[in-house]
Amino acid sequence: ALSEVLAAEAVTCLNRAMAALRDIWEEIGIPEEQRLERTDTVRKHIKSLLDMMVAEEESLKERLLKSIVLCRKELDTLCRELQLGPFETEEESTILQMEKNLRTCVEVLQKQKRDRKQELKALQEQDRALCDILCTPLFNIDTNSVPSLEDLDRYRRHVASLNTLKEQRQEEFASNKRQIILLMEELDHTPDTSFERDVVCEDEKVFCLSTDNIMALQKLLQQLEAQRALNEAVCTELRARIVALWERLQIPEEERESSAMH
Repeated sequence: ALSEVLAAEAVTCLNRAMAALRDIWEEIGIPEEQRLERTDTVRKHIKSLLDMMVAEEESLKERLLKSIVLCRKELDTLCRELQLGPFETEEESTILQMEKNLRTCVEVLQKQKRDRKQELKALQEQDRALCDILCTPLFNIDTNSVPSLEDLDRYRRHVASLNTLKEQRQEEFASNKRQIILLMEELDHTPDTSFERDVVCEDEKVFCLSTDNIMALQKLLQQLEAQRALNEAVCTELRARIVALWERLQIPEEERESSAMH
């Protein structure tokens, strides 16, 4: 392996350096006793450097092992929160690769958790806005835990159904409102209740589209239609009486036509 070759080269470099030092000491004329001291100093320096390097690598190993333990705990928690099966690791992988894989998985599951919580928050905001307009209860979901994919799917379909209901009721309100305004104008009827004033003045985006309000709206329309039908019946009867009186009084056709305009 390349690492073994480099290690052998390091030993060769050390031996070459020691030989060079001995040659220098010999040329200088340093006594053997001092050579031994200097050699021991070199040994101590090299040993200290190597011990420090070994300690750093041991510390790295310990940090990786601690990270693996923490990542496993975090993964167990995330799997429970996200309602996933237990996470399985490749036991034959190296410490470094295992730590990297576990850390990557933690990041992926943390993102899934954030995404689900964010979607839940967005759905709740839409739900509250729709419930305010439709006067319906909020969707029943535990907001303290991470929602499952099934919970989010049910919530999406619920919000979509509320949106559809809101659109239907807005269309019904707008249609009934137009008819009510026309009938009030025809009947010369001034809105005299708070509900009637809300119907005439409020926009469908503001008007409370509750079931009770929609029923009250339909009832008001039916009452106005009934009033118009009654007025038409009375008018028909009065017209018939006028025609009968014209006949009895022998009113000329020209006079009848001028009166009929009204």
